[in-house]
Amino acid sequence: MKSASKFEKVAARCWNLLNEGKPFTPIFTVGTMLLFYIGSWGEASFWSNMGLSFMLTLPLFILFFIYDFPLFLRNYLWLPFVAYLLIWNDVSLPLLFFSIGLYFFFTVFFWGTLYYHLRIGTDWLNFTRFWKLVLKNSDSTSGNAQEQLPKFLLLLSIWQYLFEKFQAGYSVSISTLSLFYGGLMLYTWILHRYLFDWKPSIYREYTNNIPENKKAINEKVIVLVVDGMRKERFYEANTPFLDYLKNNGTEYTNMETVYPARTVVCFTSMFTGTYPFEHGITSNMVWKLGIKTESIFDSLRKVGKKGRLLGIAHLVDSMGNDVETVTAVMHKDEADRNIINKAKKIMEEQDPDLMIVQLIGTDQIGHSRGVLYDEYIEKIEEADALLKDYVEWLEEKGKLNNATIIVCADHGQADGIGGHGHLDEGERYVPFFMYGPHIEKGKVVEEKHSLVSVAPTIAYLLGAPYPSHSRGKVLIEAFKKRGVTKDE
Repeated sequence: MKSASKFEKVAARCWNLLNEGKPFTPIFTVGTMLLFYIGSWGEASFWSNMGLSFMLTLPLFILFFIYDFPLFLRNYLWLPFVAYLLIWNDVSLPLLFFSIGLYFFFTVFFWGTLYYHLRIGTDWLNFTRFWKLVLKNSDSTSGNAQEQLPKFLLLLSIWQYLFEKFQAGYSVSISTLSLFYGGLMLYTWILHRYLFDWKPSIYREYTNNIPENKKAINEKVIVLVVDGMRKERFYEANTPFLDYLKNNGTEYTNMETVYPARTVVCFTSMFTGTYPFEHGITSNMVWKLGIKTESIFDSLRKVGKKGRLLGIAHLVDSMGNDVETVTAVMHKDEADRNIINKAKKIMEEQDPDLMIVQLIGTDQIGHSRGVLYDEYIEKIEEADALLKDYVEWLEEKGKLNNATIIVCADHGQADGIGGHGHLDEGERYVPFFMYGPHIEKGKVVEEKHSLVSVAPTIAYLLGAPYPSHSRGKVLIEAFKKRGVTKDE
């Protein structure tokens, strides 16, 4: 299977500028404004007046870049636009209709149809369903119409109002504009201070629920991550192999993902044992490459062991050379099979002590076709069959004689183009279970836990120190008693 090329890694970073809501809003607004006035580019006063009006609108751009309005908070975004209409009573309907048309062309046709057809082979008629996902999406991505529309309509209206005034030679009331901005900033702060209260609680202390284990329990740990697998949809799917592992191992029924629930953030938190405020990865859009803390791979190197993560190009931005990349540009029905084939090759050629495999098909179909349809269930069932093939292959090769298998999702998925990030219904709790000779059989742990526990648990199983800033708890409930004695 082909690895992600350098071009694909750069392209993935560029695409995130249009995928993530924070950078998309200013990029789309500026692009729309310039396209709308393309006929005026040659006028002598155009660029000076456009630049001056932009600078006066800049505080609003900054405000919307700092603050997300996900889930129900997006409902409050229309009030500032109504306030603008009451104060200035000046809008350019052609500009607003142009922006709305351009937005839905980008999301529904360019992204939802052309992009997904070229990348994963979705049907040319995907737009007939995709528009529903754009309207339903509650997450702060570019595909959240209910958040993006009031944001860029307000930005464009204020910017256009100021630009037209300057073009006509009139002055504007800076005091009125300042009061409007001040009121909007206060309004935004109050909303986020008193209503944005659904983030998961974090572990305040570093890992200390059990001392570090200096003698390995396992020879290998295999982590199988089905990206974007929504928990209740997993339970609905026909997954005999994963059910076998779950029923004959230990299942954690309240395993919570981290916030924000973006793939790169979740993987980084899982394999550092800590949170975005500490490891530095706060979204899929990674502004500064690399993490600020140790990872489980660093911990394993301290004891002469090796770990590999097989995943998409985005993960290189976080964990660098510890990632073996797979290209994400392949047909949706071939992606996970090719990943499993490459996982076998890595195990044969490198024989890592820790092997992490990311299956992407379920997440891809959730984004492109939605999670509440049969195609999503089918992808989960396909993942079950492929993981069965991989685990049986490992067993044939003698790689599971003394190994623990961890199966989980990095996050769930809501219904919509963005699908996950701010913990809408279906995102927060993920499937999670462990299986192996040192894992309790048929045990169910209902106590709430966090995915940041993955790294310290792996470290304990492989006899490595905890990563430097690990805060997660070692999942000792799953271990047979002999696996948690101090002298082992």
